[in-house]
Amino acid sequence: MAISRLLARPLLGSIFLYAGYQAVKNPEPLVERARRITDMVGPTAQRQGIPVPSDAALLVRINGATQVTAATALALGKAPRLSALLLASSLVPTTLAGHPFWEETDPAAKKGQKLQFAKNLSVLGGLLLAAVDTEGKPGVAWRARHAATGARRHARSLAKEARLEAKLAAKSIT
Repeated sequence: MAISRLLARPLLGSIFLYAGYQAVKNPEPLVERARRITDMVGPTAQRQGIPVPSDAALLVRINGATQVTAATALALGKAPRLSALLLASSLVPTTLAGHPFWEETDPAAKKGQKLQFAKNLSVLGGLLLAAVDTEGKPGVAWRARHAATGARRHARSLAKEARLEAKLAAKSIT
């Protein structure tokens, strides 16, 4: 593993370890903000048959536990792509609920919320890069194209061999 990955993954996961732990330990400060998301998503999810708890404190704790687990896995290099994807997916509702700068009327508070929103977007970008990082190995798309090319070559070779054998068989009959 490259030294950059060895350092970058724990650094990227550190904010999620801290924030996730705080959310699990003490969800109350985040519950009111989380209600914005649960009130918006909950009814739609239930109509679709997706069981979503209506208790915002429980959802904050679940999100926090997800962040702690995924950040630990990312920092340790265990399933880093999946871990980064989980963190990215948990960051979106966290950002929307936690930093709604568009609702602020106080210019100073609005500026602070914009800064935090932009910071979360930057972290999201880093997580997306980590989610597609194949550590120098070919990705799934490349391997699929390579396998298809190999299969076409093999099919052409088999067809050529079959034609040659057919010609030999035709000559042996005559």
